[in-house]
Amino acid sequence: MSPGMVGKHSGNYHETSDSGGILSHTPAITTSNMSEPVESQVTPPVVPEAPSVAAVDPAGEPAQEEEPQNALTTKFTEEERTALKEFRASIFLSSLYRITKLPEIFKAAYSPDDAAAEPNSITLWGVTIDPKHPAQDARVSVILMKFLRARELKVSEAQTMLTATLRWRDEMKIDEILAEEFPDKIFGGVGRNFGHDKEGRPVTYNIYGGDNDVKAVFGDVQRFIRWRIALMENSIKLLDFETIDQMLQIHDYEGVSMTSRDANQKAAASEATSIFQNHYPEFLARKFFINVPTLLTWMFWFFKSILSAKTFAKMSVVGTGKNTISAALLPSIDAKQLPQRYGGEAEAF
Repeated sequence: MSPGMVGKHSGNYHETSDSGGILSHTPAITTSNMSEPVESQVTPPVVPEAPSVAAVDPAGEPAQEEEPQNALTTKFTEEERTALKEFRASIFLSSLYRITKLPEIFKAAYSPDDAAAEPNSITLWGVTIDPKHPAQDARVSVILMKFLRARELKVSEAQTMLTATLRWRDEMKIDEILAEEFPDKIFGGVGRNFGHDKEGRPVTYNIYGGDNDVKAVFGDVQRFIRWRIALMENSIKLLDFETIDQMLQIHDYEGVSMTSRDANQKAAASEATSIFQNHYPEFLARKFFINVPTLLTWMFWFFKSILSAKTFAKMSVVGTGKNTISAALLPSIDAKQLPQRYGGEAEAF
């Protein structure tokens, strides 16, 4: 049985369940009636006329109760708050019937063909989401806002994105990927988290050149994809969704050339770009491509034609040499947090 859903006769259970493309390839840039039974009566009650959506609290919580807030939710704009309430809405059609959107999203993701299935709480990126009471944890609001922002606050599109992401995570078996052991000889020097930027966001390094055996790294495309997903998931574990919900990424292409790209690298680049664009929304604060050969810088400008202006603005291409790289990175990362190889003071990899 899929996570997030319980069958009609089964016991409840709880399961713990933009970002990482590669410069060397162009990126591919519900509701149901939930009956609430009441005690039977001799005369069936008259169902009152359904109130308008605006007549009830869209979050399904008593209007007088204030939602919990954190440092991130207090920064939401009024437009974002309105979209968020619609996203997670519980709309009371009568005293007997209620439409709740998140439960329906969970059902569409995990058990679309099981009419008897009911939604259960899930854990997404370390945060438990109760579909019937999503407003009780400010961190849930932060996560839902990521999907809204990724779809320019278009609620129906954000709901579709969340449904697809939950389904994808279930099919990919993310927990099994996180438990998989990847050969350190191959992947040990390719990606890692080290330090944080001046805003407290973790920094992830992806090193696709240097001393790494790129042929071995991309020799098994699906293994690379699983490894890259695991790196992203472990990076997200460094976020608390209270004060920090994004990361900074640095992609190092030292030694990479136009002729070094093979079919496997292209396939891996395409699939990874699609995954992070569609299933890891708004986790990227900034991305730096460093040690990029002059002949490859043209690809960065090609991105401008296929990426949103918002995403493109987060990307910077930096040339080679410590002075050039440090000049680009030090405004964002303190010297004590930046590895010496990039002009900082930190003794790192």
